[in-house]
Amino acid sequence: MVADRSVQSGSDVPVIPKQAVQPSLLQGFPARKLAAGLPLASHLPVARVLVESSLPHLDRPFDYAVPSALDQAAQPGVRVKVSFSGQDLGGYLLERVAESDAGGTLVPLAKVVSPVPVLTPAVRELAGAVAARYAGTVSDVLRLAVPPRVARLEKEYPDPGPQAPPLPEHATPNGGASLPSSGDSAWAAYRNGPAFLRHVAAGGSPRAALNPLQGFGPGGWPGMLAEAAAAAYASGRGAVLVVPDYRDLDRLEAALAGLLPAAAVARLAADDGPTPRYRNFLRLLAGEARVAIGTRSAAFAPVRNLGLVACWDDGDDLHIEQRAPYAHVREVLLLRAEQEGAACLLAGHARSTEVQRLVDAGWVLPVESDRPAVRRTVPRVVNTADSFEQERDPLALVARLPGAAWRAAKDGLERGPVLVQVARAGYAPSLACETCREPARCPACKGPLALGGTSAMPQCRWCSTPAPDWKCPHCGGRRIRKGATGVLRTAEELGRAFPGTTVITSSGDQVKATVSAGKALVVATVGAEPVADAGYAAALLLDGDSLLRRESLRAGEDTVRRWFNAAALVRPGADGGLVVVTAADTAAVGALLRWDPAGYAQRELSLRSELQLPPAVRLASVTGPRAAVEHYTGAVEAELGTAGVSLRTAGPAPLLPVGLPPERRSAEEVRTLLFFPFTQAAVVVRVLRAARAAAAAKRLTEPVQLRLDGVDVL
Repeated sequence: MVADRSVQSGSDVPVIPKQAVQPSLLQGFPARKLAAGLPLASHLPVARVLVESSLPHLDRPFDYAVPSALDQAAQPGVRVKVSFSGQDLGGYLLERVAESDAGGTLVPLAKVVSPVPVLTPAVRELAGAVAARYAGTVSDVLRLAVPPRVARLEKEYPDPGPQAPPLPEHATPNGGASLPSSGDSAWAAYRNGPAFLRHVAAGGSPRAALNPLQGFGPGGWPGMLAEAAAAAYASGRGAVLVVPDYRDLDRLEAALAGLLPAAAVARLAADDGPTPRYRNFLRLLAGEARVAIGTRSAAFAPVRNLGLVACWDDGDDLHIEQRAPYAHVREVLLLRAEQEGAACLLAGHARSTEVQRLVDAGWVLPVESDRPAVRRTVPRVVNTADSFEQERDPLALVARLPGAAWRAAKDGLERGPVLVQVARAGYAPSLACETCREPARCPACKGPLALGGTSAMPQCRWCSTPAPDWKCPHCGGRRIRKGATGVLRTAEELGRAFPGTTVITSSGDQVKATVSAGKALVVATVGAEPVADAGYAAALLLDGDSLLRRESLRAGEDTVRRWFNAAALVRPGADGGLVVVTAADTAAVGALLRWDPAGYAQRELSLRSELQLPPAVRLASVTGPRAAVEHYTGAVEAELGTAGVSLRTAGPAPLLPVGLPPERRSAEEVRTLLFFPFTQAAVVVRVLRAARAAAAAKRLTEPVQLRLDGVDVL
């Protein structure tokens, strides 16, 4: 038999023509025998393959025969093509064994797509752990972990071969790491900071929760994370550093450039495009680079001899994967640190309640500054709602820009740029009737109306339909008032209030990474604040009450995180740095005034523990048609009942639209919430996963969406 050659894939790996099919979708064993005369591999002729399928009942390896023509190429970790249920599917070869425990004659591998073993044993084990934690499928996790193939790049890199041994302690691999002296290190200002670095550099695996005080300059968080990576590198080990977005990634990469050789760092980010991402993935796989930095998918980077995993700002929702199984980077890195015995660093200007739970449990050690260092480093914070400011300005509670904020902006502009943080993007993102104050809705889809500019007509934010002749359905009024002020209108108003001053906006798809040290008003939405070279002279945190009033369990926690992230960009109080927050006097404002993110996280976690809400307990949300959700939750509760485990449930609660007639209620979209303690999590998640696989195999109802620990559910 002459083996065909794959021309389309650009690979020199032989391809076996189709000889048989594997018709059983559920059982997974073939019904036909191999064609006569097809020789098999003499050694370990059975390949166990994980098929790329999101169907939960197919989340297991399937056995295939290894033809002799593919014997050399069919190695563990390579991409393959197999015949499955009458179609060719991709997959990963997990292992080669001598015999199969599946009945019948095996179907041969159809093709080895690439000889590069892109799936390492460590990443395979991590993918299984992530799938088990989130009741997902390993195939879905690997879709996040292994980037799409770019065939021409694979010829540039040799076979990775065996894993290189770690270098001796304090060695200088590949040109050496430049570690600052203890006195010059930014970690020296933090309690337990120098000890953490020494432990990592000595080959240890400490775990820490870091709250940096500054977000700019040499003492900023990028330099601190870079020092931690350099310490791991100096010990002969690798590191994985994950940040929320490309702006943070650029800053971290620049900080690492001063400490590590350029060849030692590999950047993994989907925004860079498939070719640079896959090239850097192969560099890590081959051992040419030892430090991986990037966004979400970088948590699975195939770093050899891993010594450190780090996550910056774990409270940012950009760390949550938007596709099944909806894994959070923090949890992936925690699993990986435990699995590979690596050090773990969870850093952020604020502290999430999830990290606080780990601190309370003693799993991570807090790395914080003493109060004298805090007072020297952070800006002065003023709240316009306190009694002192109200006596000076009686309208401070109702004005969007109180007198204290206006004076801070005026004085700050004499010394440098001033940051203005607003809650909403656009010009006027919500409108209301001038007469009755009811929200203005689109006549076509009932979505919210908004204004895109001064002379723009009202337009629906959902369907983009203009509403030039809008009429209020409640009172018949035709006049519209602005219900909320966006970043563009704020910039317009500030431009009139400070004539001759440069006004810079940063929001939406026009986010700026940095601004110069010149005098300017920088108006940005939350999370889009640029970094000033020498820090901002002042910052105005507007719309605080609207942020705190959001209908979310995490409204206060998210608002505090956004405030601290903005305030950390301001110069120290000794240099005139001032932060003005316009919000009612609440616990969130008090945390910012005292600069006590850990205290607020501890208070929030304590309250949720009393109410048995996440993260004090784990949460599973089941969403789908009412009949399917009730069938699924009933099966789960019945199975757990036999094991003596009870769940606290809420729902099913209808999602939009509501008020369906009785005959359509079975198709109504609903959501049921399941709460369970961490002590029973392993049993509950295993049952959730098995019930979902059984429902998918039997196809008795419509599929349901299962999410664990979703932060946007409550």
